[in-house]
Amino acid sequence: MIQKVQLFNTKQDFFTFSLICVFILLYSLLIEFNNYKNLTRFDSSIIDATVLKQYEKTKLTKKNRLKTYQVLKLKNKEDFTFYTTAKKPLPPSIGKKLKLEVWVGNISFYEYMTNFYSFSKIIHTYKSQTSKQKLNTFISSKHEDKNITHIYQALYTATPMPSTLQTIFSNLGVSHLLAISGFHLGVLATLLYFLFKLPYKYLQNRYFPYRSYKIDSFIFISVVLLGYLLFLESPPSLLRSYAMLIIGFILYDRGYKIISMLTLVLTIFLLLSFFPRLVFSLGFWLSVSGVFYIFLFLIHFKNLSKFWQFILVPIWVYIMMLPLSLVIFENFSIYHPLSIIWTSLFTLFYPLSILLHMIGFGNFFDSSLQSLIDLGQNNALVVVFGFKIFVFHVGLSLLSVYNKNLAYILIIFSILIFFSIYLLNL
Repeated sequence: MIQKVQLFNTKQDFFTFSLICVFILLYSLLIEFNNYKNLTRFDSSIIDATVLKQYEKTKLTKKNRLKTYQVLKLKNKEDFTFYTTAKKPLPPSIGKKLKLEVWVGNISFYEYMTNFYSFSKIIHTYKSQTSKQKLNTFISSKHEDKNITHIYQALYTATPMPSTLQTIFSNLGVSHLLAISGFHLGVLATLLYFLFKLPYKYLQNRYFPYRSYKIDSFIFISVVLLGYLLFLESPPSLLRSYAMLIIGFILYDRGYKIISMLTLVLTIFLLLSFFPRLVFSLGFWLSVSGVFYIFLFLIHFKNLSKFWQFILVPIWVYIMMLPLSLVIFENFSIYHPLSIIWTSLFTLFYPLSILLHMIGFGNFFDSSLQSLIDLGQNNALVVVFGFKIFVFHVGLSLLSVYNKNLAYILIIFSILIFFSIYLLNL
């Protein structure tokens, strides 16, 4: 059996790679800082931005009157995001492009790199629809219920869902299924692989038997997925998974070992070097965490049969990610563990739902999704997870990479957390 080659043979190789990443990072930060200085050169600036979120908030005024206003989350072409309020009621504008005057003279570079609030004045709303808006309109025409429409728009166009729906799916432990990530990319890549195979094999046997199906299928899949990534405006979790797909194939094609934490580290270093904003992205780090725990399982339990790996990996990832979920979302319901089943069924549901929308039966699963929404509306337990326990879990996870016995301790610790929270919910 041919032994897989390690990515870095010496510490000097890794040090050289790290220096290259630092140089790229500094250059990327220089570009970001230049954009920041151009934006804040004057007290106000005229920009174009796309509406990512739109929701209402209510506050009590000094005269003890309730005041309702609209909050908008917007994204500029330079990739910075910010919040503002609309002085006049706006019609539903998610996905629409606006021209605004924003007062940004006092924001810091850190705020520019993360999220900031700015007063603004809407100058113009562009009437022409983007491709994403047209697809969202098509999805909306297939469903009568707005909540179902929001679900499919989140699945296909990465459109943020209303906070009420986010809470419902957080109660069920399936928020990760509604946020487009590496899981969705993996399903799409597998689907494209099999769709490409039959026509390619036919043409290959007749016209180009010298070509490699492995390489050509990868080129086809990567180009299609790149188009989808750009269409969705590069969500952080999807960007991570796409970069890992490219890096993983290149390493695999050259005989390197890809089921390795070094592969994950390589991907993280490169992405953060080229896109430093990702360091502040929760979706990015959750995506990284999911891959980390999958790799941790495959490293320590690689001798298990494929059948048992298929059965145990979803359970393992759920148990390992539970402490992170509790810290971020702070809720847990009796139905939360069923997310293991929902995740497995989603592998079939996702490509099938795409096909059904294409052939005019997009509402086929509407009643099932409505039942899921009703289930998630049950009261959930509010969990305040201790920060020290969270730090211990993360530290133990990192140390488990080097010691299988620590991995067993990690399993026991995570299972104890699960049962303690689950019993509290009964």
